[in-house]
Amino acid sequence: MSYETNLFIKGKYVPSSTKETLTIYSPNDDSIVTDKIQVASEADVNAAVKAAEVAFPGWKATPTLQRAAIMNKFADLLESNVEQLATLEGRAMGQPISIARANIGLAISLWRYYAGAATKTGGECIPPDGDNLYKLVQYEPLGVCAGICAWNGSHLQTSWKAAPAVAAGNTFVLKSSEKTPIALCQYGNLINEAGFPPGVFNIVAGAGQVGGLLASHMDIAKIAFTGSVNTGRAVQLAAAKSNLKRVTLELGGKSPAIIFKDANLTNAVFHSSTTFLRNSGQVCVAASRVLVQEDIASQFIKALKVAFVEAATKMGDPSSVETVFGPLADKKHFDHVMSFVENSKAEGIEVLAGGERIGNKGTFLQPTVLLNPDLKSKVYTDEIFGPVLCVRTFKDEEEAISLANDTRFGLGSTIYTSDIPRALRVAGRIAAGTIGINTGFVPNKSTPFGGWKESGIGREGGTEGLKEYLQSKTIHINMALHK
Repeated sequence: MSYETNLFIKGKYVPSSTKETLTIYSPNDDSIVTDKIQVASEADVNAAVKAAEVAFPGWKATPTLQRAAIMNKFADLLESNVEQLATLEGRAMGQPISIARANIGLAISLWRYYAGAATKTGGECIPPDGDNLYKLVQYEPLGVCAGICAWNGSHLQTSWKAAPAVAAGNTFVLKSSEKTPIALCQYGNLINEAGFPPGVFNIVAGAGQVGGLLASHMDIAKIAFTGSVNTGRAVQLAAAKSNLKRVTLELGGKSPAIIFKDANLTNAVFHSSTTFLRNSGQVCVAASRVLVQEDIASQFIKALKVAFVEAATKMGDPSSVETVFGPLADKKHFDHVMSFVENSKAEGIEVLAGGERIGNKGTFLQPTVLLNPDLKSKVYTDEIFGPVLCVRTFKDEEEAISLANDTRFGLGSTIYTSDIPRALRVAGRIAAGTIGINTGFVPNKSTPFGGWKESGIGREGGTEGLKEYLQSKTIHINMALHK
């Protein structure tokens, strides 16, 4: 399979000005996937931003129906190229092709959603009300915007950032993750075929240094970042120290799943195993702290162990349609996750299932369940971002809520119960930006996604995601001229 590896700037594929490249290794078998991904230098970043800056006035003036048509064409092209894009994602970070297809499907739905929203930004008019002022409020794009993607869901994260930005009339510079740049490199040809004018949508690659150049760039009006809390802090600081650019941050999570004694046990086990383990647990909103009511704890834990042991048999080559769970993204991340598992063993935490490497090639880790870790243990408090689940028990609703909220994160939560009034009551008291009731939470094009506390700032998705890329302008007209 041939594919692009260059930067995409001003409608053209170009090599790095320094010829520096990234090497991507397959997490499936340790082989080199490519060593030709071009790394953007400061000059390349400046060129991308300049191209977006030059393209901005024309794109802002483009009729919204025309913008929408281009975005819909781009969505159609993503759909027609889904197999290549999904395959490349799997090669880069081990995402099973079934999961990669689903993530691209979510991305396509977002591009179409925001294509529709492009024609509906509107404005407000407020007639005189004893003040002799006719008041207008109009919403305008910000200018050049940038997005930095994490590696666990490149296509979805790109659509969360780029689609509302260009729908609102902004131009865009995207930085892919250094772990998963290959599939996003292919977007350039699709951008041109869809009809985006040169410079409206640019793509650069590289590691944290490239992201830092974007976050501190004086000509970027807004930056959106998905990734770790520490890097998010660095992005926010760079934005503040440069031109006070707007910032959206979607950061980490340590989400709780609360399972009450009247829950449908089969459903709760399914979502605490299969749904949690999708993308090998490398999902920021994954409910990695399971809190189960004492009355049903033994039943639940027994069934959960069976589900995790079975899940280990469904791991394999990401390119196979038979594979449900793939490897971890790369060796560095595998070592990071394994350090949590090894430390928990050293602490004497009971390993209910898993906890071992599978095979001597690739980065496969058995789906792992840890029982009753201490509330201060790092395995319980810190984001692991892998197939490692912690299980604790609770006595009553008040204790469940207290345990759920005892975290510096606030991205998500799930609640399992057949008592809907209780589900809504508990949901109202959970300090998190997203809640799933009787299901693991999955983002949707129509609703905002984002976290409370250290899990982030701002929202992506839905109408709130569009507002992040608009600024208001107030105009007052004096209706009683002085004579």
